[in-house]
Parts: sequence; C-alpha cells; structure tokens
Amino acid sequence: MATTTIDAALVQKMFLAGAKNLESKKEWINDLNVFPVPDGDTGTNMTLTIMSAAKEVSAIANPTMESLAKAISTGSLRGARGNSGVILSQLLRGFTKEMSTTSEITVETLAAATQKATETAYKAVMKPKEGTILTVAKGISDKASEVALQTTDIEEAVSTIIDYAEEVLAKTPEMLPVLKEAGVVDSGGQGLVVVLRGMYDALTGKVTDFTITEPSAEFKAGSTMPGKGAAIDNADIKFGYCTEFIIMLDKEFNEKTEAEFKAFLSSIGDSIVCVNLDDIVKVHVHTNHPGQAFEKGLEYGQLTKMKVDNMREEHNQKVVAQSELQAAVAADAMKKKDAEDKKEEPKKDFGFITIAAGAGLADIFRGLGVDQVIEGGQTMNPSTEDILNAADKINAETIFVLPNNSNIILASNQAASIIEDKKLVVIPTKTIPQGITAMINFEMTRSAQENEEAMVESLSMVQSGQLTYAVRDTSIDGKEIKKDNYLGLGDKGLASVGTDMDDTLLEMLDTFVNEESELISLYYGSDVKEEDADELASKIEERFDGVDVEVQFGGQPVYFYIVSVE
Repeated sequence: MATTTIDAALVQKMFLAGAKNLESKKEWINDLNVFPVPDGDTGTNMTLTIMSAAKEVSAIANPTMESLAKAISTGSLRGARGNSGVILSQLLRGFTKEMSTTSEITVETLAAATQKATETAYKAVMKPKEGTILTVAKGISDKASEVALQTTDIEEAVSTIIDYAEEVLAKTPEMLPVLKEAGVVDSGGQGLVVVLRGMYDALTGKVTDFTITEPSAEFKAGSTMPGKGAAIDNADIKFGYCTEFIIMLDKEFNEKTEAEFKAFLSSIGDSIVCVNLDDIVKVHVHTNHPGQAFEKGLEYGQLTKMKVDNMREEHNQKVVAQSELQAAVAADAMKKKDAEDKKEEPKKDFGFITIAAGAGLADIFRGLGVDQVIEGGQTMNPSTEDILNAADKINAETIFVLPNNSNIILASNQAASIIEDKKLVVIPTKTIPQGITAMINFEMTRSAQENEEAMVESLSMVQSGQLTYAVRDTSIDGKEIKKDNYLGLGDKGLASVGTDMDDTLLEMLDTFVNEESELISLYYGSDVKEEDADELASKIEERFDGVDVEVQFGGQPVYFYIVSVE
C-alpha cells in the first residue's frame, strides 16, 4: 500500500535519522576536502550544525509540524558552522518555513518545501557557485517538482529524488575543475545526500534507533565528563606550551590504545589529561612540541578545538593542580563575573570580535583593541551562536566582527541577521593579516559606516599566505602533491609545494612579493622554534632586497607560518 502522507511524528524520526547518518559519515565527508590539508572540516561543520537542531528536535515529546519547524530552524541557525553548515541551516530554514503551514507532508508539499529551501539558501550566498551543495539542492527541488506531477506515493518520490541528487552530485567535478583535478565530488553536496539517505531509511523503516548523542566540539564548563579512566599528572610545569585538542575518533580507542597514547604524551610532556568519551577524546598536555601531540592524535581521528598557549609568556604561570572539571567551573564563574562587570560599564560606541587560533595572535588582536577573541579559525570554525555569545559580552552599540577566514564569514553574517539589541558589522576578512590590517585602519573619530568603508578598503592593501603540510597525495592547479609535502597557500590558492619548509615558503612569497612591497610580517606557529623563524627571516631579507621583515609569535596550530606582505 502506497504511503501518501508523512505526519509530524514521522518527520521527527526522519530528521533525527538524517542527522545520525551524517554524523556517522562525517570523516568520510571531511576527506573529500579539495586541499589535502590537515583541517578538512565540511563533514564536521555540517554535523555540528544539524546536531544542534537534532538535540532540540529529540526533546519534543508530542511533535507538531510547527514545533518541529521552530526547533529545526532555530537550532540549525544558531549552531551553524562554516559555509557548508550555514548553507545547510538555510536549506532547513526554507524547508521548515513551508512545512510549518501544514499538518502533514505530501509529495506536493515536498516539492514546495524543497523549492523554498533552495531559494532561501541561494539568497544567503552573495556569489553562488555551481558545482557545490547549492547545485545539489537545486537538483533536488527541480526533481521534486517534476515527481509531484507523476505520483502521490511519497516513498517512491523521495527515492527518485535521492537518486537524482546522486546524479547531480556525480556531475559536480564537471562544473568545478578543482574538484575534477582532485578526483572528488563536492563535500557539501555529499553531506546533503547523506542526510537524505538517512531520512529515507527512517521513512521506509530501515532504521529504528533515533537516540541522539550530541557530538559536541567542546566540553561545556561545569558539566560532568564521564569517561574511561581520566588520568591527571600533577607536576611542576617545565614544558612551554599548554596544548589542548579533541580527537573525533574514526578508529578503535580501547583501554590498550588509551594506555599507549597516554604513555606517548608522558614521553613528550606532563600535566596530562586524557578523557575518552565514546567517539571523542579530550586531550590536554604541557609539552615543548605541540605538533608531535597533534600528529599522534591524527592517527586516531580528526582533530578539533586545537589550542596552544605559550605558558612562558604568561605573567602568572601556575602549576596545574586541579582536575579539568574544576578548571572549567572556575573559567565559567570568571566569564559570568566578566559579563556582569561589562554590564556595569558605560556603553561604548564600538566593540570588536575576532576569530583567531593561537595565543600569540590572540594577544596581537587584544593589543589592537579587540574585546573578544574567539578561539578558532580554519581548524575549528566557530558557530553562529559562538559569535552571538561573544557579542553579548560586549557593552557597545556597534560591534565589528573580523572572521579572518572565508569559511566563517557566512556564520558571522548569520549572527548579524539574528542579533536584536546591537548592531553587528561584519568586515569580510579572509585571513589573519587582513584582520590585523582592518584593526589598524580603524579610527575612533569616524562613524560606524566610515570605519566599515575604510576597513573594507584596507583589505586590498595586504597579501597573505600560509604554510602547512599535505595529508594525502593529490594534484591541484597542475602541481603534484605527495603526502607530507609542505604546501604554501596564498590568497588565490595553492602557490607552492615542496619538501623543504623554508624553500617552500620562499617560493610562495615569490608569487606575490613585488617592487612595491615594503614589509613582510612572519607569524610563526606553535611547532616552530623562534630561532628557526629568525633564520627564515634572514633568508627572506636576502631574497627580497629592500623589504623589511618582522617576526612575531602567532602560536597557531597546523600552519607553521602565516605571512603578510604590504
């Protein structure tokens, strides 16, 4: 017997099944990242986005279309991370807007809702690009409209729509040459198809477990962290970098593996916290070689929430003598006190939020007047809600947001559209150097609009690059890349590939340093020694006569160097 309608109870199950299917395949989707760098995060961002909504959806005891629509839309909008996550949230927002007006979904309703979803998502992107998740979404809505004229059987319709979505996805490499060269389909489009497959499995009764365990990217302050054997070593701090990260496991991490991992951490540092919580592992270690800890963690899965603080630069260095939970509770209490103090201060005309990974970079931005530095960047995209929470702590009429990454701009814009009691102005900075330049060009005597114009205009004055390494073999822009090669990434894409760190960075600089260049700033990362950075600076000065070179500690993970040329 044909199924012609879907009620709210079944919609709830289908959404949760779609979210769980995406969560289970997030690492596979991450691996579809075009650039073979160690921070491909489309799957992670889409998972965290949809799981933010799934948590609210699973809490509804007696669902209606209206209550589900609100939970899905609000949860995904506030939890959206990265461009793929924001676009997914907009697709869900459009779909649920149409869904909320009915008591049950038919094939005809499905066609209208998918059309609204596509329209909403395209409007959210300033310059939509075909060959992406948007193309797959458009294929879905087009096929849904076609199928609505042919059948009333909703199982048949959804199956046909998903098959067509797979066809469109398979064609994305023909639309984007960079996908074809890398030998992958669009990761965002793949994520969307994975969600639909999970929903279809629930529709047809293939899956029956709809329990949601939130794959949080962080441990919330004040919460209990159940796990298998949290180990804490208390000793005098003799290692320079406080290193923290979370492993999102894709391999078995049993008691033996955990013991071996802790033994490795003990061999490179002290003050160790290693908490295994089902599919994620929270890691904290004091070490002189953060990169070694990251490399070891990558053996077990994808890394997120990577943070490195240079403890030797801290004025009040203390021995870690309390558990992670106690530290989290204390941090939460401090945040609440700071928020209360801020409310008592006179309201400022302007405030600033920026996103940066690395203690050195955070200090640089604070020195330039930034109020709130959100820990993040390419390795960990903050959510829309993270930005809203940071804005809530700033007592100012107008708050400028510097994303410093192209994958965080949409989430920033989304925060600006949601906030009610303040005005968020997003300066579309795509790199750390652009963010620094924008702050330097801010003047208190100007109006908000004048500052916005001046800061945006200043972005063209700086060129930037980053040096990292490849995690797999591939080919990009005609350049053959082998695993562990050094990669120089410029503003326009891959600039250099090599086996020597310094030579690869110099080759990258060759692509954008010219006769008008006056200053090169070199920000070295958490796994680079200061003397090595100074030596590289000398090589740069020899290579580019007449150009001044400044060396500063950035402390960023994954990227050995960030450079700017002005």
